[in-house]
Amino acid sequence: MTTRIYVLNVPENKGLIKVASRDAVISVDMVGPYYRITADDDDIVIDRRATGCRHAVWYSAIAGLEDSIIVQQDKDALRVTAR
Repeated sequence: MTTRIYVLNVPENKGLIKVASRDAVISVDMVGPYYRITADDDDIVIDRRATGCRHAVWYSAIAGLEDSIIVQQDKDALRVTAR
């Protein structure tokens, strides 16, 4: 099962993309104006503090999901799993 989220390519989201790109189980590529963040056979887990994102940006960063659901999005982390 593949877990996949989309994040708009804007300067405010760069920290999130940077952290996701460092994770060995996550791949990041571009689809139009969006970053597509994908994990095969695993959850996508991103620590908010590591991204440097402020709360308002953190809670609005996800532009879309593909066959996935958000199971955690709080002040600590984002966890997305395949549906």
